[in-house]
Amino acid sequence: IHLASKLAIAGPVMGGFLSCRRNPALVAASLLSGCLLMLPAGPQDRAMLQSASFDALLRRPGGSASLRRHASSSSSSSGRRAVSESQEGMPVTNPLGTENRIWHWRGQKIRYQALGERHDGPSVLLVHGLFVNADHWRRNMGALADAGFRVFAIDLLGYGYSSKPAPCGDEAQAINGENGRDLGAPIVDLGTSDGGDRPGVAVPLAHPLGSVYNFYTWSEQLRDFVSEVVKPAKRVVLVCNSIGSISGLQAAIDQPESFAGVLVVNPNFRELHVAEQPPFLPPVISAVQAGLRAYGQPVFDALANPTAVKAILKEPYHDPAQVTDELVDVLLSPLLTDGAADVLFDTLSYSAGPLPEQLLQDSRLESVPVWICWGEEDPWTPSQRVRRLGTLPAVKRVVPLPGVGHCPHDEAPQMVNPLIIDFVREVTQS
Repeated sequence: IHLASKLAIAGPVMGGFLSCRRNPALVAASLLSGCLLMLPAGPQDRAMLQSASFDALLRRPGGSASLRRHASSSSSSSGRRAVSESQEGMPVTNPLGTENRIWHWRGQKIRYQALGERHDGPSVLLVHGLFVNADHWRRNMGALADAGFRVFAIDLLGYGYSSKPAPCGDEAQAINGENGRDLGAPIVDLGTSDGGDRPGVAVPLAHPLGSVYNFYTWSEQLRDFVSEVVKPAKRVVLVCNSIGSISGLQAAIDQPESFAGVLVVNPNFRELHVAEQPPFLPPVISAVQAGLRAYGQPVFDALANPTAVKAILKEPYHDPAQVTDELVDVLLSPLLTDGAADVLFDTLSYSAGPLPEQLLQDSRLESVPVWICWGEEDPWTPSQRVRRLGTLPAVKRVVPLPGVGHCPHDEAPQMVNPLIIDFVREVTQS
């Protein structure tokens, strides 16, 4: 009902978009309104609208550049750290002092962090979620290293301070993980938000635009990182948040001999996927996606400021006190680097690819046990659908986390770190 009411309002907005498409400023304003209408209603929406200063930004010359200068001065004034010259805008360390490093992969620069490399314990690779980066694990790495683990966190291609080649350019296509794969639309059984079943659903796998930013590329990146950088004595444990769990599960399926287990921290069911949408919705979503790709930069600039980002983050974080200036800084600053907006809009157009329930039914995960935990206050992840994942063969345990939202590893590390440690020890010892 909520979605239908928003679509009813968004209809005229999209009509305005179509009628004013020759004026980029009006197009951007129309799309911004449409995007905000599609967000859950509440105080955060109002705060975001109040903070966007959209009209002023459109009228200000160099608005995007001034936002970047603001982000840079904000990092400096907060005493964050010096900027590394090895990658655009990349600090020397994260806020807790962990060194930022660069791994050269297929002609691209990939940012990563490591702690406890000299330990002889299990190796753990932390994989971030949508539009965030390795710094999202800054409150977990130390505790895992203190437990004797070799701990790594990585920026996926296109995210954080990793390279961001043009999504469909020649450079990107040369390393596209979809190359050479036989991708169709397998028929699989999916779930519903109330824990029910949707049998026999076609799941198109190929990126509709042919972009490099897909789960197969990220799977290959993770597997190559394990062999070239982690170089473990035994199989690696993957810990993945949100949409990063798709990349992690795909990597474990592609190369199960390299991974001892996958811990999913709040799965993402990818509601923008065509297999997740009611039949009437894909044309509307496609129109918005195309509009954002063509005219989305002012929309991005309007929301790419600390006040707006803080307001947005207070939706997935149940405890608003955990949405700190440090969190906003580590998530926003990389989004202001060149190419980040193109990757963001491309990702919002990724309405195909694998889904969690599809991957968790893959027989190649028989040797890779999966645990799933999730914050019970997560507004984006239906609890009953998460619990249903426990019926799938690969899933050995489903753990609810009370009082936290979509990013419990950052919101309540004191709750999640012991769970990660228990999981790593169980799957590596067994």
